[in-house]
Amino acid sequence: MVVAIFFTSFLFGRYPVTPDKVMAILISKIISVPKSWTDTMETVVLQVRFPRIVAALMVGGALSVSGAAYQSVFKNPLVSPAILGVSAGAGFGAALGMILYLPWVAVQLLAFVFALLAVAISLFISKIIGGSSMIVLVLGGMVISAFFQALISIAKYIADPLDTLPAITFWLMGGLSKVSNNDVIFAILPITISIAVLYLLRWQVNVLTVGDEEAAALGVNINRIRLVVVLCATLMTAAAVSISGIIGWVGLLIPHMARMIIGPNFQLLLPVSLLMGSGYLLLVDNIGRSAGSVEIPLGILTSLIGAPFFIFLLSKAKKGWS
Repeated sequence: MVVAIFFTSFLFGRYPVTPDKVMAILISKIISVPKSWTDTMETVVLQVRFPRIVAALMVGGALSVSGAAYQSVFKNPLVSPAILGVSAGAGFGAALGMILYLPWVAVQLLAFVFALLAVAISLFISKIIGGSSMIVLVLGGMVISAFFQALISIAKYIADPLDTLPAITFWLMGGLSKVSNNDVIFAILPITISIAVLYLLRWQVNVLTVGDEEAAALGVNINRIRLVVVLCATLMTAAAVSISGIIGWVGLLIPHMARMIIGPNFQLLLPVSLLMGSGYLLLVDNIGRSAGSVEIPLGILTSLIGAPFFIFLLSKAKKGWS
């Protein structure tokens, strides 16, 4: 299904490119084939649509896996990748870069750095006040998120209303319209490494969902595993948000859907969430850039689709969350 959505996505956009031309252009990068397309077609497919499609797959997969990891570690069905202030920190970093009129790559880098900084502060607060308490960590994340949201409001207040303010507002809505091949290269390494580490820790994560006492009895270092999982989930979320802006509901909705299909076993939950999240966000992005004359920001669409669908999922999950 994801493969079908991937190839179909090349057909969406303002500039028409036929399926045979798309396949020929893609194949030409692997083997030599007679050129039957224009330079404009090649630019559209390889420089515009290809990085956007790959970015949608990466961001959707990263947010979904991150949400599944957070929900498993915190044992809370309402936890999402934004719980520790990642999105708010990234939003302020991007807003700060735009106010300073920095190059776009610097704006993305600031978003990435401030996303990690927000979580680092949340972890520091948790360590100082609550030790290893997960409740204190979540509350600390909520406080830091609110703090950075206030900083975003200040940034919007002092931003130039003619150019900077609209740019900040549009970035906060989430979208992939500015994604380039360099952005994909920037984000793919932290996302891939984080997912690989989480998969290596799949057994320990499963044990954590049973309970702390049982996990300790089986020889699992609870605090260390939780910290590594939180760091990996944070790293991939920060990388995703830095190139896409704030896209909500994916990390909350998709893990629930995956859990209803295959159960809470993290060994299966991780790859299924990855595939479902990738396909879902790519499908939503296709809708956003083809539904009207003006592109609809991804964050708006995921909220419009996610909120009612999440209510539907809750109505079906009458046995509770596990």
